[in-house]
This record gives sequence, structure tokens and C-alpha cells, in this order.
Amino acid sequence: MINNEHKSQIEKFVASFAHYLDVPCSVEVREEDQAGRKAAFVSISTAGDARFLIGRNGQNLQALEHVLRAIVLKENENIQNIVVDINDYKKSKATRVVELAKMAVTKVRNTQKAEVLSPMSSYERRIVHMELASYPDIATESIGEEPQRRIVIKPY
Repeated sequence: MINNEHKSQIEKFVASFAHYLDVPCSVEVREEDQAGRKAAFVSISTAGDARFLIGRNGQNLQALEHVLRAIVLKENENIQNIVVDINDYKKSKATRVVELAKMAVTKVRNTQKAEVLSPMSSYERRIVHMELASYPDIATESIGEEPQRRIVIKPY
């Protein structure tokens, strides 16, 4: 369980980070259950230009998430993960990735040949694997090395 002290610590760190980038924002921290694992979900909202916080292809967002994990997970064993989203960037990207994967499933079903998706972050690959796990005639596999790791969708 994430306590108020950890919520406050996360909020202060994010606010300080955003301040250095001159991006005013609001931060909401809540606890979520993700597949049986406790996660701290950090939602950052800004009316300003979020691209400095997100970075190219979400690189700044990933770095911020990595630093928060290093700080918070070391001190709180009840939280197993931290997920950071800025202006619902991850949420909308996840939706696009799932739509792309579903189009690939249609193509795989029609051709009975494997389809290789573009490289994705581990978060995006996990979403695709979880989404396509409910398709009994489709198998998914991650191949390659970071940062070029991608998913292969193939007939089962």
C-alpha cells in the first residue's frame, strides 16, 4: 500500500522536475492493481507544452519513470511498480498499439503468415501480449534486443 508520505515524495519530485523544465503541472498519485501487482500510478497533467516532459518517443517520460522507480521502490516493498503518464500520452499510445496489433491479427489470419510489428517499449509489448492472449488462434513472441525489441504475431 502506498502511503501519504510516498505520495507526497513522488509529487514533490515530479513538481521539482517539471519546475526545472519550466512546465507547470499538477500531479495525482494513486494505487492501482495491475495483474495482481500493486502499482503507483502517477498522472501528470499540464496545460503547457508537455513535449519537454514526454520527450522524443517518450524517452523523457521513460527516464522520469525509471528515476521514480529507483527512489520509491527502494523504500516501499509493498509497491512493485510505478507507472507514469503525462497528459494521457501512454494511454493514447497504448490504444494505438492495440489497434495496430489487431490489424496485424487480421492480416495473419488472412495470410496464415507471421507479422512483425515495429519496435516497442516493454510497456507497449506487455499490453499487446496481454491483449492478444485472448485470441486462441494467435501466438505472440518478443524478439530482438532493446531498443529494437519487437513483437511477432503468428498463427497458432
